[in-house]
Amino acid sequence: MFPKYDVIVVGAGHAGCEAAVAAANMGSKVLLATMNMNTIAQMSCNPAMGGVAKGQIVREVDALGGYSGIVTDHTMVQFRLLNRSKGPAMWSPRAQSDRMLFAQKWRLMLEAHPNIDFWQEMVSGLVVKNGVVQGVRTGMGLEIEGSAVVLTNGTFLNGIIHIGEKQLGGGRAGEKAAKGITEQLVELGFEAGRMKTGTPPRVDGRTLDYSKMEIQEGDSEPGKFSYTDTPTLKKQMPCHVTYTSPEVHDLLKEGFDRSPMFNGRIRGLGPRYCPSIEDKIDRFSDRDRHQLFVEPEGWDTCEIYVNGFSSSLPEDVQFKALRKVPGFENMKMFRPGYAIEYDFFPPTQLQINLETRLVKNLFFAGQINGTTGYEEAACQGLMAGINSHQAVKEKEPFVLKRSEAYIGVLIDDLVNKGTKEPYRMFTSRAEYRILLRQDNADLRLTPLAHALGMQNMEARMARVEEKNRATAEIEKFIRDYSVAPEALNTYLEEKESATLNQKVKLHSILVRPHIGLAELKEQLPDVQTFLSSFDQEAVELAEINMKYEGYIQREQEMVDKMNRLEEVVLHDSMDYRGINALSAEAREKLATQKPRTIGQASRISGVSPADISVLLIHMGR
Repeated sequence: MFPKYDVIVVGAGHAGCEAAVAAANMGSKVLLATMNMNTIAQMSCNPAMGGVAKGQIVREVDALGGYSGIVTDHTMVQFRLLNRSKGPAMWSPRAQSDRMLFAQKWRLMLEAHPNIDFWQEMVSGLVVKNGVVQGVRTGMGLEIEGSAVVLTNGTFLNGIIHIGEKQLGGGRAGEKAAKGITEQLVELGFEAGRMKTGTPPRVDGRTLDYSKMEIQEGDSEPGKFSYTDTPTLKKQMPCHVTYTSPEVHDLLKEGFDRSPMFNGRIRGLGPRYCPSIEDKIDRFSDRDRHQLFVEPEGWDTCEIYVNGFSSSLPEDVQFKALRKVPGFENMKMFRPGYAIEYDFFPPTQLQINLETRLVKNLFFAGQINGTTGYEEAACQGLMAGINSHQAVKEKEPFVLKRSEAYIGVLIDDLVNKGTKEPYRMFTSRAEYRILLRQDNADLRLTPLAHALGMQNMEARMARVEEKNRATAEIEKFIRDYSVAPEALNTYLEEKESATLNQKVKLHSILVRPHIGLAELKEQLPDVQTFLSSFDQEAVELAEINMKYEGYIQREQEMVDKMNRLEEVVLHDSMDYRGINALSAEAREKLATQKPRTIGQASRISGVSPADISVLLIHMGR
């Protein structure tokens, strides 16, 4: 009935979709198994992609040939570049998406791929022989052969939905939980844990009074996520902001005794940086209000997502409290918020390519690894998809360094440090964030994907080469162009910047604080004419390169030093337990996790700088 597949992907959320596409674009024959074909790429929580650090990840996924950025560009209803007032390392794109169109576009793109087949049924177990995965077993007892398997089960593994004192088995509202896989993995020797996440109520936008809220428009010139030729957003939908109040908090507190979070029914740890409304009231009791973002679900629906009001309180408590929020006085609810508790597997059980240590050719990606967020899931799926193909074809793993991508930071953190709570990416987690900007993800990563053999990368590589050429030409022009005092002194006085006494190179003016190329070119017609022939993306990149040249150089020097450690390879056969000069904890951690390089070993929790020195001496370094 089934052919033997190169790669079987279990679960069709954001991680599963990217895993399937990545393996298929590498040339593997892929089966994507899901319990429900109608919920492929479902945005289970908020209908948005990107945000701080997350936007950088989406651009990296796109630069590596993934589809998340393309789908977002085709289906967004609003675009904003966050943190524009800060330095470019902090600029983060975010898009509000049309939930239904997003899932539809993903499904159509997947179905158009000749290397991807589909099977709609719950996968209840794995076929494992002699420590190697051989395929999957379905709920109907079918066995499907696959040379590699990628598990992207999201919140479905033994999922339990909590609404007040009610408990329902399920991986998402209206969908059943997945049974069998956790139990089998534990039998195979894996350690499992429980985590919790939540979602807010959905309400009827026709019953809200937006005049009582603050409006939040998109950017006047909306950007995009994908480096490909996707459409530019022509019209946008506004979001709105409103606030809770002491009265709202008091009403919510009435339900605390029935909250599964406070009475011990939920054992899993929830996300620290996206807490439920009851958690916020409890932890930040000194605050008399909390911000709520009122976000549309799409162009053609009145459904509204109340971002910031995630809750597992009883539905009557949620309803009463929400009706006291400004603009919500006549609100009708579509469905209450709920918490969901699910199984995950501590990611220290993975190798750096996301393959499990215990079972060969078995890969984990997404929330099964303890992460939270579509973007974090998508990038893991992409990397697991690529590496499952590499494993099947007996090729070297594809691993991104911390200095190459936020994706590299995320996977390195998970595998070497593990996580006790849902892991979310922030710019502060990356030590080289000036190098890892959202504007240069294509320059960093597209050549790597092209060299790897990813299909359809020729046009992307040509674009990267053109962007590099244009950027270099712009930089040379600005470094060589001389400007006279009379051309700029009036402008410099207005900017409270030192005036000129003689001709200087334009570059020396551009690097001053609070001086930007957009304003400079308005003062200098020759510069305006020259730059008008270039794409705005290249102009912006050239400006960043010149203004932050010193910082970029310093960070690159740090990377070069760190890369020397990354080049010192540690072999799996090394007997760490026999190196007595190592601390006891280091011997145990190194023997268990078997790092690929000295650099990776240095980031394992419990391995000290002294232990690294011992290793280097042991290796004759």
